[in-house]
Amino acid sequence: EENDLVLIGSNIPHLNFDYGVKTTYREEVLHIKPSFKNTYVDPIPELQSLNRLLDLSRYGIAFHGNTKKEVGEMLKELHTLKPFEYFMAVMAILKRLSQSNEFQLLHKKPYKNRYSKKEQSRIRDIYALIDERYQGKISVDEVAKFCNLTKPAFCRYFKKATGSTFIEFLNQYRISQSKRMLLTGKNVSETCFECGFESLSYFNRTFKKVTGENPSAFKKRLQTH
Repeated sequence: EENDLVLIGSNIPHLNFDYGVKTTYREEVLHIKPSFKNTYVDPIPELQSLNRLLDLSRYGIAFHGNTKKEVGEMLKELHTLKPFEYFMAVMAILKRLSQSNEFQLLHKKPYKNRYSKKEQSRIRDIYALIDERYQGKISVDEVAKFCNLTKPAFCRYFKKATGSTFIEFLNQYRISQSKRMLLTGKNVSETCFECGFESLSYFNRTFKKVTGENPSAFKKRLQTH
């Protein structure tokens, strides 16, 4: 409902933020590399309030109230700024968050990723493969071989790691891409084949299963707004 503002620490698994969203939305993401904390925050005593904020991010933080409103507006402006102004704006955002009491932690204790670095690397490689190849055919056998696993072992691994089968996950990703294409003016047929679906009927069924409406209705509804 309305909107969310969250700060998520390193290696905390999460779904795409548009997962299950069936209404028009805009997503603003600021990705902060671990080197930012190590290089800029840790050595400077004056930035210790930011250190506390980044430590709390290991729990996952959801902000509300005026903090959510003000920082949300600041995030929307970032893409318009030149590099130096961008950096200063990011520092201002982190300062505002670090001074806020309008938040709740999403976990009772810091989240520890149960997957080893090797497993995390493997899942990242699978995501990268999907991102690079979603417009064409990707078989479960091919991805299993890519991971050096048998097909049954890969299916068990992927389901445990993501909560979805590989095909469900791939279709979810393709539908996310198709929504963007429809918003840029492409027609349903073009979108279907450019997103890797081999038939219009299967695309329509999958789109409706994921979003609750068919592609034509989605496109028409957004054009009327």
